[in-house]
Amino acid sequence: MDFPTQDTVADARADSRTNRTRGHGVALADAVSKVPEVTMVFWIIKVLTTGMGETTSDHLVQHYDPPVMVAIGAVAFVTALLVQLSVRRYVPWVYWLAVTMVSVFGTMAADVLHVGLGVPYQISSMFFLIVLAAVFVLWRTTEKTLSFHSIHTRRREIFYWTAVVTTFALGTAVGDLTAVSFHLGYLASGILFAAAIAVPAIAHWRFGLKAVPAFWLAYILTRPVGASFADWLAVPAARGGLDWGTGQVSVALAVVIAGFVAYLALSRRRSGQWPAG
Repeated sequence: MDFPTQDTVADARADSRTNRTRGHGVALADAVSKVPEVTMVFWIIKVLTTGMGETTSDHLVQHYDPPVMVAIGAVAFVTALLVQLSVRRYVPWVYWLAVTMVSVFGTMAADVLHVGLGVPYQISSMFFLIVLAAVFVLWRTTEKTLSFHSIHTRRREIFYWTAVVTTFALGTAVGDLTAVSFHLGYLASGILFAAAIAVPAIAHWRFGLKAVPAFWLAYILTRPVGASFADWLAVPAARGGLDWGTGQVSVALAVVIAGFVAYLALSRRRSGQWPAG
């Protein structure tokens, strides 16, 4: 699913005018987006990271002390996000490491609400939906745009990652809601959300849905798609899965993700877009 990039030029020009008005000299690196172009490879890696986050989180909390694992996950998440915020432009491995850590810790955080605090998936799903709506309203009110092509200021990047974290938590809760609370099982849930993710894509391509809402709708749905299929591969047959094991599935997904990220990095080198830092 490729969303158009015509917003990029308009946003860059608008930001340039704003910065000139404010009297700030903005370096070229500051005007470069901190997030990748939305291509088919982007969506493939995104789904893979959601699956890996699900099985990695489950493996860690099931085989080791859960509070310790959640604490380590939080530290890893914060560290990866700080590295992403510190670089001057989009660096494939830095960006996707941050997304992966969001997925792992986001799964842990969502599970804490249900398993640790006993919050039903219906309530947690509605809670995260309200939080995400609030993030988008504040982002739109502050920046006058929700464009994913114009993440080249610190404030926009913070809004972007806040939205990303919330979409992961929402997607986790909704995926578990259908698979567990509604008793659809992991495979049926994966198929359901795989079909659902086609809706914003078709609405964008054929019926004029704008790129920004289409992107975020699809982004939310990638979480239950990846997590549902990963759970189906990992969980025992008694739970409707193939019983490959959470550890094995996590490692396999990590290898595939690393391959795609390496491809992106090499592509940037060959095209002369390799970032200086």
